[in-house]
Amino acid sequence: MYTGSEIIETINMVSHQHLDVRTITMGISLFDCITDSANRTADKIYDKIMRKAGNLVAVGNSISSEIGVPIVNKRISITPLSLVTAAGKGHMQALKALDRAASETGIDFLGGYSALVHKGMTPYEREFLLSIPEALSSTSKICSSVNVASTKAGINMDAVALCGKLIKQAAYLTRDTDSSACSKLVIFSNAVEDNPFMAGAFLGAGEADCVINVGVSGPGVVAHALKQCDGFNLTQVAEVIKETAFKITRVGQLVAKEASKRLDAEFGIVDLSLAPTPAVGDSVAQILEIMGLESVGAYGTTATLAMLNDAVKKGGIMASSHVGGLSGAFIPVSEDAGMIRAAEEGCLTLEKLEAMTAVCSVGLDMIAIPGDVSEEIISAMIADEIAIGVINTKTTAVRVIPVYGKKAGERAVFGGLLGEAPIMEVNRKSPAVFISRGGRIPAPTHSLKN
Repeated sequence: MYTGSEIIETINMVSHQHLDVRTITMGISLFDCITDSANRTADKIYDKIMRKAGNLVAVGNSISSEIGVPIVNKRISITPLSLVTAAGKGHMQALKALDRAASETGIDFLGGYSALVHKGMTPYEREFLLSIPEALSSTSKICSSVNVASTKAGINMDAVALCGKLIKQAAYLTRDTDSSACSKLVIFSNAVEDNPFMAGAFLGAGEADCVINVGVSGPGVVAHALKQCDGFNLTQVAEVIKETAFKITRVGQLVAKEASKRLDAEFGIVDLSLAPTPAVGDSVAQILEIMGLESVGAYGTTATLAMLNDAVKKGGIMASSHVGGLSGAFIPVSEDAGMIRAAEEGCLTLEKLEAMTAVCSVGLDMIAIPGDVSEEIISAMIADEIAIGVINTKTTAVRVIPVYGKKAGERAVFGGLLGEAPIMEVNRKSPAVFISRGGRIPAPTHSLKN
C-alpha cells in the first residue's frame, strides 16, 4: 500500500520532475508461428500479435489515467525473427505482417527484427542480415538488433564487418531524413532477453509465451533530489540516489503488475534505467554536473557515472523482486540536452563516451557522425565497444548514425524522443586491414567458469 505522503510525492515527481513510465513492452513468443511456408508463418505472426497485443495501447492509457503517471510508449518485442523465419525463409513476408500489426495495434515501436550471430552465421542468417537496411528504411515502427558477441563465445568479427556495411546502407536509404533508419538498429554484445527499450528489444528464447516488461525513467527526479544535497559527501549522495531509485522503481512495479493482470500476460521485469529525453531537466548529464562536474565530459565523468549507475541498481532491486533488462543509466547523445551541449562545446568526445560505456548501461548510443565515414571505421568502432562488453561481462551496444551528406559540426534532427545531435568527427586512420581479417576473437579466459 502507498501512504498519503508517498502519493503526494509521486504527483510532484510527475508534475515537476519528469517522472514517467517510459514504456510498457509486451514480449510475444513467435515459436508457435513457425511453419515451412513463408506466407503461413507470416499469417500466424500477424494473428498472434493482434490476439495478444490488440488492447495493449488501450490498457496502457487506462492505467496511466487511473494512477496519474504518464506511460509514454507502448511497444512490442518478439522472438528474434531470424529464428522464426528460417524454416520457410520468409523474413520479408513476416516483415509485412509485423508492419501491419504494428500499425493496427497503434503501438510506438516493434522490436525483434533481429539475429543472434555471436559465434557464427548460417547462410540464412547472412541473408537475413542483408535485409535489415531495406526492412528499416521501408517501415516506420520496426526495430532491429544484431548480437555479434558474448563473453562466452568471443566476438564474431565477420558479423562485425558486415554490420558496418549494413549501417552505411541503411544511412543511404534514408538519406532524406538524416539517415534515420540507423536510429532503429543496435549492434550488441551480451544482449539481454528481457530488454523493454528500443531499438534493441527482443524476446529471448528462454522467455514465456507472453510477458510484460516495463521501463521506468526518472533522471529529472534524481536531479531534483540531488539539488537538495549541498555539502553532502559522496557516500551521502549515493544514499540519496538509492532512495530515489527505490521510489521510481515502485511506480514501475505497480504498472507492470497491473498491466500483466489486465493483458493476461506474465510479469517479466522492471528495467530501472535512467533514460533521458531532449526535454530540459530530464538529463543524465545534468545529474553528473549536479554531483560536481563543470560539464559532462570533464575528468571525473566516468567516476560519477559509475557511482550513479551502481546506486540506481542498489535502490531499484529493493523495490522489485524482478529487476532486469539493462537497468542503469543511458547516455544517448541525441536524447540528452546536456550531452548535446557538451558535445557541441567539444568537452564530450567519442573517446570519452567510449570510456563512459565501461561503467553504465548499453554503449555508444545515438551518436551522429559524418556520412562519409567508411564502413570499416564503423565496424572498428563496433569492435572496440563490443570488446568492452565481452571483457567486462556486460551488455554493450552501438547505435551510430553516419548522416549521409553531412559533415562534422552540422546537426542531425531525428524528432520526438530521439531528439537531435551534433555530428561528431571521428578518427579517420584506417582499420581496414584489421577488419578484413575476419574470423573470431576468442572468448576471454575468465569466461571459463565451469
